[in-house]
Amino acid sequence: MKQLKFPESFIKKCKQITAKRPRTVIDHILKHGFITTQELKDEYGYNHPPRAARDVRELGIPVETYRVTGSDGRKIAAYRFGDLRKARFSRLHGRTAFSKELKRKLIKECGSICTIYLEKFTESELQIDHRVPYEVLGDEIEKDEDPKHFMLLSGSANRAKSWSCEHCPNWLKLKNPAICRKCYWAFPDNYEHVAMRQVRRLDLLWTEEEITIYNELKERAESLQKNMPVFVKEILERFVKT
Repeated sequence: MKQLKFPESFIKKCKQITAKRPRTVIDHILKHGFITTQELKDEYGYNHPPRAARDVRELGIPVETYRVTGSDGRKIAAYRFGDLRKARFSRLHGRTAFSKELKRKLIKECGSICTIYLEKFTESELQIDHRVPYEVLGDEIEKDEDPKHFMLLSGSANRAKSWSCEHCPNWLKLKNPAICRKCYWAFPDNYEHVAMRQVRRLDLLWTEEEITIYNELKERAESLQKNMPVFVKEILERFVKT
């Protein structure tokens, strides 16, 4: 592939970034023009590539996602720089790490519970996330770490939220915080849409002794040749109608 040329001023700004994960993505793109999810996993050990790309976006550098063919012939995601005219290096340092005090406040107010799954997790398993994504709020994010602007998520819930948000029109173009505040991913107990789609979502997690119930449901669903979501929705529908 012919090596791309980037403005010297842009490269100079990129070289000022010291955080390891975004710098890894940036350096690879500067050298090769793009980086794939496979490369992020295999070469750099990042098991959640979208998070690595998001780190770069949060620094104010536009990054596009597109599809390429992986080594096994399947289509995979790849990342490259977007319109450099939209780069906002005023956010060069991105968001700062959340304090332990913020997590302590959130656990005190909400318990050691994932906001999406409503299940208990250990403190180390929970991650702090903005209710309204940094990519939308940018420099308007509250700097006083007011707990009402944040939520506790398990790793899997955080990954699901990241994927959905990063494919939302509001994230990509509109940048309207009011839209986010009416989204499931910001306030799952009171929302009007899911990433601007008129759908309703319910995330269920079976833990410990509940796994036995899940296995029984799965066995019944398979015996009826139905997938689990369809089977569980049918059970709930029958319950509501009785």
